[in-house]
Amino acid sequence: MVLATALVEKLHVHYPEARIDFLLRKGNEGLLTDHPLIGKLLVWDKKGGKYSGLYRIWKKIRASKYDHVINVQRFAATGIITAFSGAGETIGFDKNPFSIFFSRKVKHLISTVARPLHEVDRNQALIAHLTDDQAGKPALYPSGHDFEKVANYKVAPYVCIAPASVWFTKQFPKDKWVSLIDEIDVNLNIFLLGAPADMTLGEEIRGRSSTSSRITNLCGKLSLLQSAALQKDAIRNLVNDSAPMHFASAMNAPVTAIYCSTIPAFGYGPLSDHRLVVETLESLPCKPCGLHGHAACPEGHFKCAYTIQNGQILKSIGSLAH
Repeated sequence: MVLATALVEKLHVHYPEARIDFLLRKGNEGLLTDHPLIGKLLVWDKKGGKYSGLYRIWKKIRASKYDHVINVQRFAATGIITAFSGAGETIGFDKNPFSIFFSRKVKHLISTVARPLHEVDRNQALIAHLTDDQAGKPALYPSGHDFEKVANYKVAPYVCIAPASVWFTKQFPKDKWVSLIDEIDVNLNIFLLGAPADMTLGEEIRGRSSTSSRITNLCGKLSLLQSAALQKDAIRNLVNDSAPMHFASAMNAPVTAIYCSTIPAFGYGPLSDHRLVVETLESLPCKPCGLHGHAACPEGHFKCAYTIQNGQILKSIGSLAH
């Protein structure tokens, strides 16, 4: 969803007077609250009745008589909404099962190591005929209140760390985070970011660090936009291949993305001007082991994470512990 905001940015440049609405799944709307370029948020509550919610959303979209409906997904549900939206033009990828009913189909290209293609570039193909071939960048817009909420954390130089991931094999191990933090310059404060479910992980990392006094566990204490507001002015944001990486990209915040089982060539790498991707220096025949990661290392050794060296990450911060 965050990467899809690049389309909003691009369309606004070419059509500054156009109303751009955005359909998303319930639970993510907080990221686009008060977005200055988005007119209306259409929130699909899948858990509150998937098909009844789909029908209500479809009726709203059809009643709006849009000039264009642009679908970045390949799923049947959004394909139905798009195909029968009544829009002047319906656009989507050819791999959507309802693309036969779209007025414009775009070939969905898979990113590979040989021919890497970032998601924002793939999505840009959907609107190239309306704009141009150059993809925009994703952007989030925390409010003044969001920046005020985190202002007190910015009184001294700091590093933000988002230690968690939904997938085990995409998450830098807990003991590796502790070891890394203990080598970061002691003059830098450390803020741990994450969801409420990550609070325990954050406390374990903070408690095991030899420099715990300069670590603040903010997991579950900030909204998504407040976390993004804090990331914006960090010396560096250390993240997994996960959502906080995209938040950093959307704030154009300095970011170091640590890739364990996955690879940037899948098309979802960081986009900030100051970015670094860190991976194991060893050649592992098992890496990558999947697009989304696994609940456990299929080989049982998790070498793609444990062979990453602290120095690879620390060089992006610019100074080591004294």
